[in-house]
Amino acid sequence: MLLMMTILFVTLLLLLGSGVWVALSLLAMGWLGLSQFTSIPTGTVMASNIWGSSYSWELTALPMFIWMGEILFRSRLADDMFTGLAPWMQRIPGRLLHTNVVGCGLFAAVSGSSAATCATMGKMTIPELTGRGYDERLVIGTLAGSATLGLLIPPSIILIVFAVATDQSISRLFMAGIFPGLMLISLFSLYLMVWAWRYPDRVPDADASLPLAEKLRRARRLLPMLGLIVGVIGSIYTGLASPTEAAAVGVVLSLILAKVQGNMDSQVFLDAVLGAVRTSTMIAFILAGAAFLTAAMGFTGLPRELAAWIGTMDLSPWMLLAALTVFFIILGCFLDGISVVVLTTSIMLPMVEAAGIDLIWFGIYLVIVVEMSQITPPVGFNLFVLQGMTGKDLLSIAWAAMPFFFLMMVGVVLISIFPEIVTYLPEAMSRR
Repeated sequence: MLLMMTILFVTLLLLLGSGVWVALSLLAMGWLGLSQFTSIPTGTVMASNIWGSSYSWELTALPMFIWMGEILFRSRLADDMFTGLAPWMQRIPGRLLHTNVVGCGLFAAVSGSSAATCATMGKMTIPELTGRGYDERLVIGTLAGSATLGLLIPPSIILIVFAVATDQSISRLFMAGIFPGLMLISLFSLYLMVWAWRYPDRVPDADASLPLAEKLRRARRLLPMLGLIVGVIGSIYTGLASPTEAAAVGVVLSLILAKVQGNMDSQVFLDAVLGAVRTSTMIAFILAGAAFLTAAMGFTGLPRELAAWIGTMDLSPWMLLAALTVFFIILGCFLDGISVVVLTTSIMLPMVEAAGIDLIWFGIYLVIVVEMSQITPPVGFNLFVLQGMTGKDLLSIAWAAMPFFFLMMVGVVLISIFPEIVTYLPEAMSRR
């Protein structure tokens, strides 16, 4: 087993380090494992698993949600959110910095993408907040950290990938992500309040208070987005639609919203479609490679032997999670979140199941840890987005985001101590 693990690990490092696509690296690892360590016909297994991974009905939700995010990315949604939220944030310690946190949480609930959330909100809030005199480092940090909510709050693209890769319910995973997402929003906002209390001279004075009628009038600009969230997530929770059907509803509603706002023309429509196609095919290709690698690892017996070896170490679930957290954070420094998920599921799931850890809970735990990797160099996608928007070097942006990295670590500890944060809604949904 040790020889096989060493050969496969070194091969993966060489392939990824040389710039080979992740999907091709996964296929190569699977082919190497089958051809060199088993007598199973490699071509037959490769063909059947690639084909089998490509026609899943649940997978249909993936391009639809990506398309919805692409449409909204090109809409006026960030402007409307800032206008609607700002009057209500003026009296909270930290003031308009909270628009980054709450705005990212809201946009995450309709985009499913961390990078799209970061880019969309950043275009509006970075120049607006820095122009008003807010601490630039904290503006960048809140945006980097809060944008990671796009991976967790449904409809999350990475949760769909995890569900397909592990044969879990997309609906249950979506419901499981809601309370942890709200928990992280609360932690981020609490940190801003404490920071504002600690450094009151670095927070600009509040704008003149608006009458309640004016606040409500501006808040009406949030209604289309809230309606979209209710239409997508509400239809899933109430059982009116499956995730795939809800994704189609979301696309239709987002098209209507963009048209009403005056942002939809033939070129925008074409750009949104092509963006969705590019992202969807990339993810589908990675999933196909992961399906073949999972089958190959099953035939070699490596996951079973690795799980048995871990079992001989007599690690408690807490120690196992601590080791996995360090492993995933290190891996996330070099790979994107989707690649981390599909690379590790075939190896990790047997030992996770052997430890008695609920797979729905483990999916949310994994996504939060992957969120942390979005703001760690050298491959932190949110850092890249912010670097392009601000022109600052990657390390200074990563330093600004560091408090939110540790806040997400606190989130991991909280869901470990109180797993009901994750499991309550899925269990309530199953009882309906």
